Amino acid sequence: MNTLKIKVGCDLSIFKEYYKISGRGELGAIEEKIIIENSSHCILCIENQEILGHVLWHECSTSEHRRNDPRDKKDKEILEALFGENQNLIELHELWLRKQFRRRGIGKIIFDYFEGFILKKGIKNIVYYADHPAALAICRNRGYKEAYNEEANWYIFAKSIK
Repeated sequence: MNTLKIKVGCDLSIFKEYYKISGRGELGAIEEKIIIENSSHCILCIENQEILGHVLWHECSTSEHRRNDPRDKKDKEILEALFGENQNLIELHELWLRKQFRRRGIGKIIFDYFEGFILKKGIKNIVYYADHPAALAICRNRGYKEAYNEEANWYIFAKSIK
């Protein structure tokens, strides 16, 4: 029987190779920086030594997107309405499943793992910017609060986990 495994951390060269075949294209500078700064910010879902999908995340706050990178006014307003002022957050920067592995419940497994993993880190607030229909559906099904930033054309999902 095939067994799904979740692996925290990833070698950058392996991730770049996977990223190309995953349908995401070339790895962007921000994504590369996330892995270089802390490889545990990359979580992989693996079956039979094949990467099915991944999560990239980073720490942030309601006032900063990344350290020394202030949020624009509208984004900050939305996050403060969802979480309150001066809150530390984990941003689910990217969650992706390769097309052939979708509709098998793997997204739920990854979200369950990610939320538990983040809670163990001591930060309970998660924010996820999304526009992909599958991402919108899973966040709505998991009870994430929802807002929409018209200026950026993004949905913003928020959840405080316990």
